[in-house]
Amino acid sequence: MNFSSENTDLWSNIIQLAIISGGILLSNVLRRKVSFVRKGLVPTAVIAGFLFLFLKAAGVLEMNPVLLETICYHGIGLGFIALSLRIPSKIKDSDKAIGAKSGALIVSTYLLQGVVGILVIAVVNIFLEHDVFAASGLLLPMGYGQGTGQANNVGIMYEKIGFAGGQSFGLAIAATGYLCACVVGIIVLNVAAKKGRLKRSDYIEGTEDISSESFQDNGEIPVSESIDRFTIQMALVLMVYGLTYYMIYGITELLETISPGVAESLSSLFWGFNFIFGSLIAIIVRVVFTKFRKANLMTRQYQNNYLLSRISGFAFDLMIVAGIAAIDIKDLSGLWIPFFALAIVGGVITLIYLKIICKRIYPGYYYEGMLSMYGMLTGTISSGVLLLREIDPKLETPASNNLITGSSYAIMLGAPLLLIISLAPQSMFMLCLSVVIMAVYMVALIAFMYKLKLKK
Repeated sequence: MNFSSENTDLWSNIIQLAIISGGILLSNVLRRKVSFVRKGLVPTAVIAGFLFLFLKAAGVLEMNPVLLETICYHGIGLGFIALSLRIPSKIKDSDKAIGAKSGALIVSTYLLQGVVGILVIAVVNIFLEHDVFAASGLLLPMGYGQGTGQANNVGIMYEKIGFAGGQSFGLAIAATGYLCACVVGIIVLNVAAKKGRLKRSDYIEGTEDISSESFQDNGEIPVSESIDRFTIQMALVLMVYGLTYYMIYGITELLETISPGVAESLSSLFWGFNFIFGSLIAIIVRVVFTKFRKANLMTRQYQNNYLLSRISGFAFDLMIVAGIAAIDIKDLSGLWIPFFALAIVGGVITLIYLKIICKRIYPGYYYEGMLSMYGMLTGTISSGVLLLREIDPKLETPASNNLITGSSYAIMLGAPLLLIISLAPQSMFMLCLSVVIMAVYMVALIAFMYKLKLKK
């Protein structure tokens, strides 16, 4: 093999990753040293993504679109697997109730964004005489609600069935969502503070105190083991991801044998939602390991929650950078009006909805619950936590826990949305039926949240 620079296949991806890493480091410096950037609370990964997007648009930098798409696609799968492998803490019954209604709130917001997205695109097509892909409004909950990874996957899926520029459209929605989370969140926070309804904290980002108790549990493999503990965590994550591939491959091949037509419709959906299957297998592996330990077939705990959280954080940060950088501005030509309409209406409707619902289900910590949820449901969990720390620096309210437990419940409650995303583009009848189903399901979830509150 030629180990020189002439072998471009050997070095190209490494150089691209080095450039991305350099951009992340530079963005971190900007966020720490530039006052208005720091006060804007925009996550470092988002700053890096927009930096690369600007350099690409200016013709200063070329980036491999296949590599960016690969990072974006696999980042969401690896990140969710790492989260799902973590050993859960014991949950009280009261916390389960809060987690369940938080999950219902998250999914009902997805559904609202989906309905609003489809209606906005319908208005643009009818009154402004555009011819935008009718189901493209479903990229609003994918971009705002679920983030870069799902906006990328569903955008590619829709691009294959006729939505020209679907991937860039979805990624642009997701990128705007991060800005919406921080900019609108800060405006709401400052307005409420000026009216005396809440008090901003003096929280300053700093180092995290890591004790031996927070880093490891009893019975874990020792640090002095012959293999590095981080290597074990990566091996577990990659093993589960490999099993995910074979599981999806087996299901799609079985469907192809039984019904080629059904397989053609669902195959891209299964591959697009790889993180759902990955999370499921990770949970099964975690449960099996727990059973083995109880039966004394396994004497040590191999998962380390702290390191698994760091792996998921790395995967999600890299995914965000790659997702924003992968946007091709040229693909959005002719789509600017529907794009801005979706972005603006989606941000406003999400805020209004959360203000109404959070006041009822989080009466003791309304602003903490509402701002953290708004940050997450237009950006990511990290942007939700950033907003929360401005008024709850020590995370003393249950709001931060609601983001995590609610997301776990949302994976189960949000399953029907996956089918809707696949069915809606098939015909105008299926699109209208999808709107009706989402509206009915949203009302059912609202009733579920209110019923839990009344019982309590």
